[in-house]
Amino acid sequence: MNTFDKFLKKPESPGLEVKQGRFEKFNLKENPFLPESFVNKDSTDNRINGSIFEAEIRKKEFKTIKDNFLKNPQGDPGHLRMGFIIDTSYVGRGNGKSAFLINLYREIDKEYCLDISNNVNKCFPVYLSPEPGGRTKTFSRFVDLLFNAIMESGVINNCLAIIRLKALMSIVPNLKPAEEFKDEDDLVQKMNSPGWLGEKRIDINKFNRETSKNQFLGGLPREFPLFKAAGMLTEKLSTQESFKEYYVELKKGQEKLEFMFSHMVHFFRAADFNGAFVLVDDFERIPDFQSARQKRDFAAELRNCLYDGFFTNTKLGFYNFILVLHAGVTRLIQDAWSESGMENRVPLTSPQVTPGHIIPFEKLKPGHAVLLLKRYLREYRIDSQKGNELSPFTEKAVNKIAEISELNAAKILKSAYYLLDRAADDDDIQVIDEPFVEKMNERGMFDPNSKKGIASAETTDLEKKAKGEQ
Repeated sequence: MNTFDKFLKKPESPGLEVKQGRFEKFNLKENPFLPESFVNKDSTDNRINGSIFEAEIRKKEFKTIKDNFLKNPQGDPGHLRMGFIIDTSYVGRGNGKSAFLINLYREIDKEYCLDISNNVNKCFPVYLSPEPGGRTKTFSRFVDLLFNAIMESGVINNCLAIIRLKALMSIVPNLKPAEEFKDEDDLVQKMNSPGWLGEKRIDINKFNRETSKNQFLGGLPREFPLFKAAGMLTEKLSTQESFKEYYVELKKGQEKLEFMFSHMVHFFRAADFNGAFVLVDDFERIPDFQSARQKRDFAAELRNCLYDGFFTNTKLGFYNFILVLHAGVTRLIQDAWSESGMENRVPLTSPQVTPGHIIPFEKLKPGHAVLLLKRYLREYRIDSQKGNELSPFTEKAVNKIAEISELNAAKILKSAYYLLDRAADDDDIQVIDEPFVEKMNERGMFDPNSKKGIASAETTDLEKKAKGEQ
């Protein structure tokens, strides 16, 4: 054997042929759709976390919220403090409300509403969803969820950084943030780090005292979390975790309400926020498990904290609540709304002219299904320049899917999953057209809940066949 044979010779047996991916013939990396449609904003899968969203479908709803809430000055005493996104379709869940709410959250969070309101409002968003199974029956438990959602949003860390940056610029007048910090994350990390301040030779105790001079912090109790380290001789900084430790030690009832609807409002204002938008998904999970009295008490406490109580929030309208209601939930809570007096503040009944605080969540139109599928398919294209946007579906096929799915977004996406999954395993199918959709619908093959399909298909008795009986 020559010296270089092992480098130059080829094997006599060829290697295994690389097989094409299941969806590669459709110019797709994988199936863009899922067999079950649900939303979890913290998922890393874009099909689940709401990142794949066709805003054009909900342009009307976005505009209503922007015009009536986000752009309306928070300093206006008459600004809307509560709104309802109400589903107009009785087809069932899955009309896209959760995905809409998550994208509304991201839209607000992007520039804290400054861009949307032309710098009139600086507001942060909070997204929360009551727990299933009736665990959120009391208003106290709802407030716990609100606090936890604020913690998860990271806005407390950001507020601490903003308040401290203002204090630092008082101590070091020639400080230039654009030169000192790489980006927002770097700023937040360093302003909450005693080590970094130490490197800059900043006296932590002096720094804490300067922080406490913020005009909006003057009325807060000495035990408020921000001041936890200020009176200590050791060089420490309060953290977001300090707020959590403080909250869990509070007794249920008035102390928590005072903390959330007065003290925290002062804290947020110290960081130059003039409002917050609390987006409550699946609100029906609360009244679904409440007695008539619990519904009334919940509505009364909500009114107390938003409109009529002695909290800082009631004076300013800092928190703006937007509740998502499925079709029929209005009837579930309207008696409690009337008895508690909330109907006078923010009406739920349907007058002839829809008021600004009610955002009807309309049923999809036939053309929306095409836009929806295009958006998902675009996310998973191998070559974005190849083929048309809707391939392998034809427009007539998508319209048929929409018709069969009763224009329900979740059902449309679920049907698209099963159709594409079935087509991927058949070499003869290059296009999902209307006849293919109709054939699969008749067989029940893209709807696992259908009574048709494998279970009801004609069968062959193999034992009888072997004996020649059939």
